[in-house]
Amino acid sequence: MADVFDRIFGQPQVRDFLRSSVQSRRVTHAYLFSGPAGSNKTQAAFSLAAALLCEDGGCDGCEVCERVARRKHPDVRYFYPEGASGYLVEQVRDIVADAELAPIQAKRKVYILDRIDLLGTAAANAFLKTLEEPPGDVVMILLGRTRESVLPTIVSRCIAVPFRHIPASEAAAILSQRTGADAALAKIAIESCGGSITASMEFLKSNERLAFRKEVIEGLASLQAADTWDVIAMARNLAVLAKAPLDKVRTAQEEELAEQQDLLDKAAIRQIEKRHKRELSAKGLEAFNQVLAITSSFLRDVLAVCAGTPELVINYDVRERINEAAAATDEARTTRALEAVRRCAEAVSYNVSPETCLDAMMFEIGEALYGTHSPR
Repeated sequence: MADVFDRIFGQPQVRDFLRSSVQSRRVTHAYLFSGPAGSNKTQAAFSLAAALLCEDGGCDGCEVCERVARRKHPDVRYFYPEGASGYLVEQVRDIVADAELAPIQAKRKVYILDRIDLLGTAAANAFLKTLEEPPGDVVMILLGRTRESVLPTIVSRCIAVPFRHIPASEAAAILSQRTGADAALAKIAIESCGGSITASMEFLKSNERLAFRKEVIEGLASLQAADTWDVIAMARNLAVLAKAPLDKVRTAQEEELAEQQDLLDKAAIRQIEKRHKRELSAKGLEAFNQVLAITSSFLRDVLAVCAGTPELVINYDVRERINEAAAATDEARTTRALEAVRRCAEAVSYNVSPETCLDAMMFEIGEALYGTHSPR
């Protein structure tokens, strides 16, 4: 029988371990999920959260499971570092204080803290006591890129759950099996979503996101002939299109708040409003990261053609654009363009405005590939 753990794609050992833990009631108070980006850690965290709140252990058919899956349940809290280089001490103190409050709807609360490898010593010190002895109705799920990058004082207080890297070919095969998409389109979706199978499934369902990918690629293809103002206009247009899905998120949030307004007290409403703010921030970052993933995929295809290995091209539907770019540049220049994408991602991680980073990245890519249109 299907359950929420079936959503944990590509990680059979993790899926079996978590399912067994819930069924045997051997759930602990704190977990550390460690693995590379795209290894399905976040989906696994929400699956475990649903199983802990659902009266049937994660049936995947009730309202509770459905709300957790949509990230709309008020007792499942997701956090991402708010500081330029990681979690702020004030942010951690807010999480600790929030953990002391009673659940809003369920019997338990689940806290999911992403990029816990960006938790510094000072912030960790504010968190350790709660992590070691949280309230009885609280479960903490911490997500990090590697176990070694997480402070030992954090690791020692958690059950470690390692996630393996899912090769792109395997991820595409899983996606194809789950959605019915042909293998070539599945590879494009995986590349466009940074390797995430869950995000790729949503990507394939959205005509808007598929059209957005084409816009990004057309913008990159136009850089060779673009002047400074063309690049600025193109970058601004992509920024607007990237944010378009946020309008739907805001509408859904407003509807949820209206439904709960007369049922909950002011403190509970404030918690929902905070969750909405975090959700918008996370969705905005997700949309921007998709621009970077699509850009990297296009440039890797250009590099493949420059290197004489066109059979490695993923974005088959824009092969003409790839060939045009490759004919006007070379391997070294394309490698520098890919480095510009990496620097852009790094800058955003330090809280630089995504719009500013996008402007700069497009100029740098054009300069790297063609030696033209530096901002003047």
